[in-house]
Amino acid sequence: MRNALYAISFWLVITAPIAVAAQSDAGLPDEAAVQTALDEHPSVMAARARVEAARSDARALKYGPHEVTISGSYSRRDVDNEGRFNEFDATVMRPFRLPGKKRLDKQAGEYGLISAENRAEDMKHQAATLLAELWWGWLGNAEEARVDAQAVKNYEAMLASVKRRMQMRDAAQLDVDQAEAALGTARLKAEQSKGQAELARVRLAAQYPSLPLPVEPPELPLPIVPADGFAALRDLVIARSHEIAAADAEAARVKALAERARRDRIADPSLGLRVFSERDGMEKGVGLLASIPLGGNHRSALADRAEREAQAVSAEAGAVRFDVQEMADTGFASANATWSSWKRSREAMKAQVDGLTKMRRGHDLGTFDLSDLLLVERMTNDAFRSEVQARKEALLAITKLRIDSHTLWIGDDDHEEEQ
Repeated sequence: MRNALYAISFWLVITAPIAVAAQSDAGLPDEAAVQTALDEHPSVMAARARVEAARSDARALKYGPHEVTISGSYSRRDVDNEGRFNEFDATVMRPFRLPGKKRLDKQAGEYGLISAENRAEDMKHQAATLLAELWWGWLGNAEEARVDAQAVKNYEAMLASVKRRMQMRDAAQLDVDQAEAALGTARLKAEQSKGQAELARVRLAAQYPSLPLPVEPPELPLPIVPADGFAALRDLVIARSHEIAAADAEAARVKALAERARRDRIADPSLGLRVFSERDGMEKGVGLLASIPLGGNHRSALADRAEREAQAVSAEAGAVRFDVQEMADTGFASANATWSSWKRSREAMKAQVDGLTKMRRGHDLGTFDLSDLLLVERMTNDAFRSEVQARKEALLAITKLRIDSHTLWIGDDDHEEEQ
């Protein structure tokens, strides 16, 4: 009867998550709640505010920096033998962009807005990745706490059985002492696991206060391979990368500014109208004014600098592509590796449970000492903890790959950037 109780207790821990692993989103928080939490994260809000700033910059570049300038003067002139005269003049002037400059300014503003929008989406991507890490960290620590709590129950049952056997003179006091020591160690580990789970919950709540958390954490589900497989998700990581889109847009923006600086070596002219009145209106006139700065070494140096900056940003865009390719490949490799590791850990855990069942039966028959049984009990609990850790790592790796491929939480399945 005691062996059956122990076996059932452990197998409940093994099979409990299977019932909730039927869907790929099993164990994850509600989609609507996640979207709200991500939208309200300060980093995402800041990025979206910068999008509006970039929109204003684009509008400013479209209309240009040139403004109408109005100037005037008034004077009272005293002429010998002629008297005093009131005189004034007024001038209205405005610079004008030379052909092609307005188009380049408009392009720079549009590309700047595209870059800011993609950076905002990438910031949401990063916030989603952090949420996944904290979420699975909480569920993983909570699952370890459940395993350790189950181990405490098993050790308590073992201690009660050993005490009964001692009363029947079938066990020594040393056996009771060993069982009590093992129970004490198990209780310590259970308290530590419980504390780690509470700490993980606090971290999650601190980063995403608007995300509703259940009183009891959900059970850690079994990881499953997405329907399209890991390789398809890896390809989507590159095709839907906001980092690449932002880098390309930034490179295009700086390139437009470089061409603008090259054309600005010929400065924009200013045209104006001047009216004047002299000798109390005896002399009046209207005239046209024109001026143009003569560009020199300064403008040439600025144009050269802008050209080199465009080359640097273009190279950085290439580096971003390398980074995204690396992220896609490592995400694919990590998902595959952690998935395989979890399956191996589960097989090892089941084999350990089988060995424990036989050890308990042998101990009941007097074949094995209590110390041998306690060793196998500890090894079995370690196997359960290892399986939980491997399961959490697999779930996190798969979730991150889904986030990177924009098939989870980011919600931009229809976004395909031409690479």
